[in-house]
Amino acid sequence: MFDDSSIIVGLEIGTSKVCAVVGEQGADGALNIIGLGQARSRGVRKGEIADTTQAEEDVRNAVVEAEQMADVEIRNVYLGVTGGHIRGFNNRGVHPVVSADREISEDDVQDVIKNAKAINLPTENNVVHAIRQHFFVDGQDGVTNPVGMLGSRLEVDVHVVHGNTNRLQNAIRLVKGLQLEVDEIVFNGLASSLALLTSEQKELGALVIDIGGGTTDYVVYAGGVIRHTGVLAIGGDHVSNDLAYGLKVPLSRAEKLKLEHGCALLDGKIEGQTVTITNELGLPLKTINVEHLQRIMSLRLEEIFQLVAQDLEQAGLFDYLRAGVFLGGGGARIPQIAKLAEQVMQMPVSIGQTNSISGLKSALDQPEFFTAIGLVKFGSFKTRKREGKPSLAQGIKGALGRFLQRP
Repeated sequence: MFDDSSIIVGLEIGTSKVCAVVGEQGADGALNIIGLGQARSRGVRKGEIADTTQAEEDVRNAVVEAEQMADVEIRNVYLGVTGGHIRGFNNRGVHPVVSADREISEDDVQDVIKNAKAINLPTENNVVHAIRQHFFVDGQDGVTNPVGMLGSRLEVDVHVVHGNTNRLQNAIRLVKGLQLEVDEIVFNGLASSLALLTSEQKELGALVIDIGGGTTDYVVYAGGVIRHTGVLAIGGDHVSNDLAYGLKVPLSRAEKLKLEHGCALLDGKIEGQTVTITNELGLPLKTINVEHLQRIMSLRLEEIFQLVAQDLEQAGLFDYLRAGVFLGGGGARIPQIAKLAEQVMQMPVSIGQTNSISGLKSALDQPEFFTAIGLVKFGSFKTRKREGKPSLAQGIKGALGRFLQRP
């Protein structure tokens, strides 16, 4: 058995799968993935709980499998959240420094961040993250840590991620119903970016797009900090639905065809190629044109990238993406998807790879596990911060203390 205090668990309750990843944090802060559990997800739609009973059973199965592999008892998790209700925007907070000697303290820093979070959100919404970007002391910009500096006016730019309180609470209540504590909820897009991006890529400017079953989450880093986040309520399931409708086949058969013959770009070699699907008795049922299948897929995937590109263009962020685009999620497995994204985004695109983590290669190499691995990484940052060790995620601070205590 491992020392429980060094165990960190990430739990993603996704549209197509539930995934629990167990990490062990060494004395030097290094993270090692020691357990992975997964179950097919049946009670989730577009990233949100739709059937509590089914989702609860799937979460239990994934957690038990992860416990058995890691040989630990899971008591606490960092819970990933997503959904079309989640929004992100940038805001600035201002705080006057009132101490006699004008020296900025940690309390001043907490107060200015609190002011930056005191925004006019809809009453039904709650802040998930208030991620600090840069401080300003008496107009001096680019300050990363103002504690100990002298000044009379402290300002901070933060990126605020917020969502509908009840819809977030549904996932929290489900997990608590399994006698598990939620350490913190974390936006899935943020988790994926933590798993994939190096400090250099964050500094250069990078876009992470995580294409899941029911949603597509994306995050932009520039200058080492998060500049933009977004969620599209479109994912791999929508591709399957399009195929079922366009090819006039059942959804389960469309999903199978997508996995076996799907491609993000039309493959010139398949012109005129067909595939015959059979019924339960093995008798021919229907002939499918593979070119037609791939065209349907390509159009839907192209739309996803176009929507992300439009959002980034409106935010004026394209010029900051010097490190390019990194893809994650189960959708990243689709053949030629990076090439299609390159055509839409007009910049280098690659399938992401986890960094600064060791352990189970079976998990680390699979794009569908990036979010859950990132949740563990988020947890390791928080643990190191609590223990007073340098944190790579200074400024990533959840705002759900009171929120998590609700019944």
